[in-house]
Order: sequence, then structure tokens, then C-alpha cells
Amino acid sequence: MSDAAHETPDRVHRFNLRVYFEDTDAGGMAYHARYLHWAERARTESLRAIGLPHNLMIERHRALLVVRRVEVEYWRPARLDDPVVVETAVLRVTGAQVVLSQVVRAEAGEGERLAGLKVGLVSVDQDSLRPVPLPEPWRSVLKGLALPAAAG
Repeated sequence: MSDAAHETPDRVHRFNLRVYFEDTDAGGMAYHARYLHWAERARTESLRAIGLPHNLMIERHRALLVVRRVEVEYWRPARLDDPVVVETAVLRVTGAQVVLSQVVRAEAGEGERLAGLKVGLVSVDQDSLRPVPLPEPWRSVLKGLALPAAAG
């Protein structure tokens, strides 16, 4: 969830959105669960952007990518009508699993970090919901997009 993980721009997908009234709490700040909603949309659009949308995995392989684990850290609130961007990057691909880093930033100014997510996905069979190896070409394409491992 660090900035260093997002310093390889050609491997980072950016999804722009705006904070609407429906996204906010009584204080006019983005409700904490909305960050998960935005991250899901950004993950979906990142797969679509590389030509590998979820529906193709389902149609061709009867496999689904499901969330196994999410870690969220909140730094600053987004507020009503703020434009924000969700940056999605692949950290690791192993067997049936994909680990992503997602950073929600203010679109204005210097792109201040608002929240960071580390999301673990697992490929499962559509019927049994048991883990299955990530099908090709998803595995090779996502591995090719994985950020270099952080030094140290």
C-alpha cells in the first residue's frame, strides 16, 4: 500500500470517479465502506482495460475471482464532490491467487493519498467454489504486470 508500489506508471491502472452524496456519511465525508466499493469497480475496470474482463473467465473457464482478504488503511477523508482516482497494481500472482495494491488518491493537487488497500483474490470454480489455478491468459498477463518486488 506504499507509494513505492505505485511508481511504475505503465503497470498501474487508474480509475477516476467523483464522490457523490450517496457516498457520504452525515458529516459529508466518504463513508468508509465506499472505498471498498470504489476498489471493486477499479479492479473490474483494470481487468477490462487489459482485455480480460471477468465475464470471459466465467464463460470460458467457469472460474471466478473472489475476494479472500482485504486490508484497508485510511489516511484522509474524501469529501462530497471531490474527484478521486483509484490506482490498481498487481503485487503477486501465485497458483490460484492474485494480490493487488490499490491506492485511493485525491485527483486534485499533488494526488494526496486518502486510503490504501491490499486485496487478495482467489480463482474458484463457479460451481464448487473450490480454488482452481488461475486460467490462462489471466495468469501470464497478470504476472507480466506484477510490480517488481520491493527491495529490502
